[in-house]
Amino acid sequence: EGMDDWLMTFTLGGEGYINAGGQIKNLRAGDLSLLRPRVPHVYGTAKQKSWEFVWVHFSNSFADTNVLPQDDLITHHFEQQVLRDRIFDAFKRILSDFREQGHLWHELCLSSLREIILLYSKQKNSKLDPRVEEVLYILATRMNENIQITELGNSIGLSPSRLQHVFKENTGESIVATLNRMRIKQATYLLTHTNLTASEVAFNVGFQHYNHFTRQFNKYIGMSPRVFIQTVRMIN
Repeated sequence: EGMDDWLMTFTLGGEGYINAGGQIKNLRAGDLSLLRPRVPHVYGTAKQKSWEFVWVHFSNSFADTNVLPQDDLITHHFEQQVLRDRIFDAFKRILSDFREQGHLWHELCLSSLREIILLYSKQKNSKLDPRVEEVLYILATRMNENIQITELGNSIGLSPSRLQHVFKENTGESIVATLNRMRIKQATYLLTHTNLTASEVAFNVGFQHYNHFTRQFNKYIGMSPRVFIQTVRMIN
């Protein structure tokens, strides 16, 4: 007959379903579902199937539910494996923090829950192709590696040429330009807040050749790394 709290499920494998007010949603791997409080429902495993999933109940007073649609039943499919892994990791943190119930365990659980809801909201409202989002995530997390476009294409099932076309169509810039911009942005943080030399920073953010680093730094920042360091230290 409905409960006083939210129900969130995330399907890891197999197939399940939720019937909420006559609205039936089949749930497969990568599907996140959120059921509002006091909505009559039935959920379970699809006939002749198995269903592997994780779930959590949480209070209607949880502030971050204001980013969710007003639908009684909300479902979303996460195509990218990196996001599926991130969501599952958040569920596992909720479970371990709840079991341990150490200092601030409740706040830690809510923090992990907030991460899941915000990931949903971010992707739901994104105008980017999910495959481009996955590439951006890979670039951000592996920025200091020598990443090949062929490898990126293989990870999302696109040829290198098709990937480059889709990426530029979505973001307005090439993959190489995006990676260089990320690297230079990180370099400015390191030059501002650490005592690393410019050459050490260049290597840290993924540039193999210092001259290439200085050219890109000039392009995005409008000055050389040496002048930037002098300016920052003068301000400090």
